[in-house]
Amino acid sequence: MKVILAIVQDKDSQQLQTHLIKGDFRATRLPSTGGFLKAGNSTFIIGVEDDKVDDALEVIKKTCHTRTQYVTSTFALPEAAGINDPVEVEVGGATCFILPVDKFVRF
Repeated sequence: MKVILAIVQDKDSQQLQTHLIKGDFRATRLPSTGGFLKAGNSTFIIGVEDDKVDDALEVIKKTCHTRTQYVTSTFALPEAAGINDPVEVEVGGATCFILPVDKFVRF
């Protein structure tokens, strides 16, 4: 058994939750905050059998999309102080960690 920690943008989280349920994956959704843009994220904790890891990752990949967003240059690059031009950055997608599970117990 494995546990997948999937960190996704809030914009994708509701749709991901829906697709995980349709795919018969059990998940817990936790609110989280990103470090770079300090934007709202959701962290999903998904317990899966070893042979279903790729299926779960495929659901995440199809649901969580990257997009571009404009931020002020001083926010993205602190050394650019005094320059107020917006900078285009790529956000979204998903960051996934797959961890082994030594023991699983349900009460």
